[in-house]
Amino acid sequence: MYINQLVQDAINEQINKEFYSAYLYLAMSAYLEAQGYSGFASWTRKQAKEETEHAMKFFDFVNERGGNVLLQVIDKPTQEFGTPLQTFEEILKHEQKVTSSINALYEIALEQRDYATQVMLHWFIDEQVEEEANAGQMVDKLKIAGDSIGAILQLDREAGSRD
Repeated sequence: MYINQLVQDAINEQINKEFYSAYLYLAMSAYLEAQGYSGFASWTRKQAKEETEHAMKFFDFVNERGGNVLLQVIDKPTQEFGTPLQTFEEILKHEQKVTSSINALYEIALEQRDYATQVMLHWFIDEQVEEEANAGQMVDKLKIAGDSIGAILQLDREAGSRD
């Protein structure tokens, strides 16, 4: 079984985007840790691990389909993210961008009548609903917390207990 070239190219781009996401979340983790928010740092570090796992799902899929994984240069992420609220707003924006990318990949698979890729992408589509919901909930909570350092620190502790 062989993978369509257009689909393979698009998945290789997505692999790069997933690894970039991991780098971005690691940069956020380092920044938040330096700011004294160890819980938020833990949350973003776990998110980095998930993004690496997503990249590897695509990596393995291309290989299983007889394709060629072509790794590309990973862009350097931003190093400063502002307040916890600003950081999580950036996370939500980033996850929405990833959702758009997954949807575009699905469109390519549809156009190419690549049914195996369409089925595989269902997992990612469901995952993105969860990713956006998790980020959106944290944004909402941080907005409610406002400038209350006590409330922000409570949310930091809550974020640190994420599985």
